[in-house]
Amino acid sequence: MTQKGRPILAAFQFLSRFPVRAELEFTPELLKRSAKYYPLVGAAIGIVIWLIGAIAGLALPVFPLSVILLIVWVWLTGGLHLDGWMDSADAFLSYRPREKMLEIMKDSRVGAMGVLGCVLLLLFKTSLLVTLLGRGLYAAGAGIMIAPIWSRWFMALAMRKWPTARGKEGLAGRFQGQSSEDTLRSTLLALALSAVLLLLAAVPQCGDVNLILSSVYYILAPVLAWGIGSWMAGRMSTRLGGLTGDTYGAMNEGLEAMLLLFACLLF
Repeated sequence: MTQKGRPILAAFQFLSRFPVRAELEFTPELLKRSAKYYPLVGAAIGIVIWLIGAIAGLALPVFPLSVILLIVWVWLTGGLHLDGWMDSADAFLSYRPREKMLEIMKDSRVGAMGVLGCVLLLLFKTSLLVTLLGRGLYAAGAGIMIAPIWSRWFMALAMRKWPTARGKEGLAGRFQGQSSEDTLRSTLLALALSAVLLLLAAVPQCGDVNLILSSVYYILAPVLAWGIGSWMAGRMSTRLGGLTGDTYGAMNEGLEAMLLLFACLLF
């Protein structure tokens, strides 16, 4: 295994359940170097979900298929980001002081707000998948494959742009120290992956209208991810004095949902 390949493998091992067989020590240096490849992990997850949807959709109705796809989606991520969403919901909806919110996030138990937040998010995502799948392979492919790319791209951006709530302590502190060059590489990777996958999604239903919609989505998806993500990160950072590993996961979940919603509105 080359030194250049280790960060890519680390990104897949850390963010997904893909069978990456490599003995890696997740040092702060390796974690920092792996973050720029997060869009690649998102693309892999999106491709798997879309392919399952395209094949299983030949036999299954849209609603049960959407539930199955969401189950696979959560399984592929190991529930990592969903856990961050629940912990963040427990903390921010407790309306407690900063120190107490940080304590709540460290607690492995899930409270009522976390459960409610999880249920509502999964219901919302299910409804979005039902809508996209009901509009054909192109709409489903565009939304499902692009959303996880840009939600994970923003996580890497947030690691560089906003401070951590616990300084060098905790998971978030281990990602600190990324450069603007890392962000540029991550952005170029996300743009390249998005272009290829949007063209792939358009193959079953190729046409001038779909190509126009693909162009619009290609341009606006990263803008939307940056805008909504920056708003979320800013609000969270203001209340906590920085970001945590849980807030990174929460932002990923929120952005995935918003990008899927945008795909529903556009296609």
